[in-house]
Amino acid sequence: MKIVILDGYTENPGDLSWEAFEKQGELTVYARTPPELVSERIGDAGIVLTNKTPITGDTLTACPGIRYIGVLATGYNIVDTEAAKKRNIPVCNIPTYGTDAVGQFAIGLLLEICHHIGHHGDAVKKGRWASSPDWCFWDYPLIELAGKTMGIIGFGRIGQVTGRLAQALGMKVLAFDAHRDPSLENDFCRYCGLDELLENSDVIALHCPLFPETEGLINRETIQKMKDGVILINNSRGPLIVEQDLADALNSGKIYAAGLDVVSTEPIRSDNPLLTAKNCLITPHISWAPKESRQRLMDIAAANLDAFLSGAPVNVVNL
Repeated sequence: MKIVILDGYTENPGDLSWEAFEKQGELTVYARTPPELVSERIGDAGIVLTNKTPITGDTLTACPGIRYIGVLATGYNIVDTEAAKKRNIPVCNIPTYGTDAVGQFAIGLLLEICHHIGHHGDAVKKGRWASSPDWCFWDYPLIELAGKTMGIIGFGRIGQVTGRLAQALGMKVLAFDAHRDPSLENDFCRYCGLDELLENSDVIALHCPLFPETEGLINRETIQKMKDGVILINNSRGPLIVEQDLADALNSGKIYAAGLDVVSTEPIRSDNPLLTAKNCLITPHISWAPKESRQRLMDIAAANLDAFLSGAPVNVVNL
């Protein structure tokens, strides 16, 4: 059976192997596929894997040989799942693979905001310490996190990892989630309502999925409920934030700083207001990308395909 991977580069820029898929069929891997070439490159393939390349209903009509769609990610909004369902084509995602890496990155964004380590390291190499009249210097306020409160919106697997790391730094955690697990509560971690979280958190981390009810969750109204000088971290989904409202809050000082690994449109547009906002750290959607996480993703994707080929598909999101 023919297998086509439409955009394999970000998953495997050369440090991993596609061997598991080569054993499953006749494999063709494209680094990237522009929208106008999707149908042509799929051709008569029965198995299609995609990361961020859209597969539309028109694609399914043009490629009637498709039997299986594997998404090399957790989010699957780039596939017309309803159109696939009507054709009895399972769409399978990777429900969890980078939990520890994403939680670690959230804390990394926070620590960079608190200490500006990269900036000060560059300053030393530029000779500023060697020429300093004092034995030390710093260009930004330095922030100690112990004793402060982190509010985590979305307390699933990743939110829980971030919460444990925050507690290890001496922070208290307020968690907001539709599904509560009382066993996770302790003297330093408890569930609360969204308004209480917004009003009492020194740091707010977003770890919730993107649904219609969470799109634009951080907006002018919710920002006004936050503490003055709050720090916002988002390495979940870009559209959770109304970006102009966040930029306005950063520029006014209502929000002290933001650490973002995701934005509403990726790659980021040159006119995104956050590019010129004060105290806004933006990284290019790399929370998920440690080699260990990508290997785990590849292993699960191969196992998903194995399960489909054996007649018992798993991690199906549309059937």
